[in-house]
Amino acid sequence: MVPALVARLLQVSSMSATTAQPVLTPAMRAEIEAYFPRYPTRQAVTLPALHIINEHLRHVPQQAIPELAEMLGLSPAQVYDTLSFYGFFKSEPCGKVRAWVCRSISCSLRGGEEVLEALSQKLGVAPGHTTADGKVTLEFGECLGLCDFAPAMLANERVYKNLDVETAGEVANQLKLQADGKGG
Repeated sequence: MVPALVARLLQVSSMSATTAQPVLTPAMRAEIEAYFPRYPTRQAVTLPALHIINEHLRHVPQQAIPELAEMLGLSPAQVYDTLSFYGFFKSEPCGKVRAWVCRSISCSLRGGEEVLEALSQKLGVAPGHTTADGKVTLEFGECLGLCDFAPAMLANERVYKNLDVETAGEVANQLKLQADGKGG
């Protein structure tokens, strides 16, 4: 496993060197560099930098790893280590709305798994995937800290509380509207 990972990082690193078009835009680089004075080391900027890339591109492409590593004075493996630790980051673009249905014990006991299944059917996408129109990525969430309102879902910055199977169709429509910029 480790030799394959090293080989992949070397491949990505060499691909990036021959790629004419950089992944990190000047705006993304400026946002990342703005963090430099706020942290004791550039390595400490890795996680905020990954969030910046993810915010701009809705994912963190593998080709961004060597660019970010060079910017931070790190090896690509160090950046990949941080990237792969967090399940939040995806290597493929996510939908305009990324919806996490909580599957903690509270949400699960109150029907969270059934809500996820109903949303999956209404949106026509399996959990962990993005709708064909690119609007919504539907995922499990480990704990949203909303046990009083179980089952709950977080869609970008919007919280959905006390969900149930009967309202899944309406919630699916709200997610699509939210992706179009027409819903909260």
